[in-house]
Amino acid sequence: MNMFDIAGKRAIVTGASRGLGFAMAQALKEAGASLAIISSSDRVYTAAGELGAHAVRADLGDLKELERGFNDALCALGGVDILVNCAGMTRRYPCEEFPIEDWQRVIDVNLTATFRLCQLAGHEMLKTGHGKIINVASMLSFFGGWTVPAYAASKGGVAQLTKSFANEWASHGINVNAIAPGYMATEINTDLRADKVRNDEIVMRIPAGRWGTPDDMKGITVFLSSPASDYVNGAIIPVDGGYLGR
Repeated sequence: MNMFDIAGKRAIVTGASRGLGFAMAQALKEAGASLAIISSSDRVYTAAGELGAHAVRADLGDLKELERGFNDALCALGGVDILVNCAGMTRRYPCEEFPIEDWQRVIDVNLTATFRLCQLAGHEMLKTGHGKIINVASMLSFFGGWTVPAYAASKGGVAQLTKSFANEWASHGINVNAIAPGYMATEINTDLRADKVRNDEIVMRIPAGRWGTPDDMKGITVFLSSPASDYVNGAIIPVDGGYLGR
């Protein structure tokens, strides 16, 4: 038996219109899964065309939109075996100036949506007695960050939420784990990489000596979606080039 085989599995991936989410969805497709992707951006249709996936446009910060989007994806696939919660956002202000509206929006998209999607997928997976849920945490699940209190709080929450679901669902054949990406060369970090001082500081701290790329997320995604990870539960796995160990 190929313990990494996910051929024929049905996967829902959020935030897959670009960046890390697109690469994670691509990895699942390349490994044989059928795919539905959910994003708030029009780019979801282009990405779905490239991936051979069903496209769903939905604002995950709105619970009614989220539930409609999940049900659309579920109906398109005929069920769900794998859920990847990659959609996320941030806002940056000094803590004392952080607008409450932006706080709420970040929490809604990053944390509340992750909770609700886990819950909705869990209802389906509990019926079948199997399933794989992969949440996307962050280095800020471990650190506090700077001028991003809402993002740090949300990603700390994602890590704890992952453990909470795993505690209750592991005995029902459902694996719930999280990936914590390190510094990744994606659009969200374009300005940071252009700042030579900060870029050099970051790279010097990474034992691998480079920024990560979306492709670095592919292997761990397939692993956590496959039977190879059947005894992995509640783990927050860094994919950071060794950054946390420095």
